[in-house]
Amino acid sequence: MTPTLVRQHLPRTGPPVPHADPGARARDWSEIQERMLVPLYEAVYERLEVGPGTRLLGLGCGSGLALLMASSRGADVTGVETSSPERLALARQRLEPAEARDARARARTRLVDGSPLDAADAQTPAYTLVTAFEPIGCLAGDAEGLVELLSAATPLAARGTPVVLAGWGPPERCATSSVLRVATKLADPERGAGSWRPPLRDDLEEVAHRAGLRPDGSGRVACPFGYADVDSARKGLLSTGLFDAAITATDQERVDKEVTEALHPYRRPDGTVWMPNVFRYLIARVP
Repeated sequence: MTPTLVRQHLPRTGPPVPHADPGARARDWSEIQERMLVPLYEAVYERLEVGPGTRLLGLGCGSGLALLMASSRGADVTGVETSSPERLALARQRLEPAEARDARARARTRLVDGSPLDAADAQTPAYTLVTAFEPIGCLAGDAEGLVELLSAATPLAARGTPVVLAGWGPPERCATSSVLRVATKLADPERGAGSWRPPLRDDLEEVAHRAGLRPDGSGRVACPFGYADVDSARKGLLSTGLFDAAITATDQERVDKEVTEALHPYRRPDGTVWMPNVFRYLIARVP
């Protein structure tokens, strides 16, 4: 979870979320929630020695923090965002200042609103690293779109290229799990795709196999969610999209109230909110 979070953009067959402002949600994600996964990004980049010579393709790049961190290490970065133009617009704002200062940075950075196939042409060298950092294993069916993205992206990478997948750790090691259960409770009877479920041990391996990848190592990273106050915590968690079904089934006021109550055990005497979490990542290889 950045101390970012989870796959937000499942296909929805129901009505749009009442009163949802995509621009405000994207800003809450970028300003509050996305930073929660920084320890995950750092651990992966350190293990895979990301730096000059790395050509990174980031799937579901969101508002671009992971790309910015890789670029600061000297990597060439391409970000693909298929579901949230609002987040992608923020990624452009985040990466453009560096591009303006450095023509080399401009040549090393590319953001694509579309599929991975839009991130390659005849002149584009093969990517040497593919990342999918939005954690899976928290929503029923949250891996479906990821398998499709990976299947489109892997032909753009050389044989043996590492592909990084991320997922939630065991519920007993993720304090935020107790808050996320509110989403399922309120979304009933709309329970189904998009409802919370406990992560399974082999979630990441299953996705890798379905995408035709070969698992080749994994790791766990502590990613605590820390917020200035309860209001920031609520905004950050709602920005993930995990509570959208609950808002549709009830209303925004009810969800705000239930989430605020669920956050109470994690509120510290100074008013801040602190929830320890563990995330898991899998390194798979392009065959």
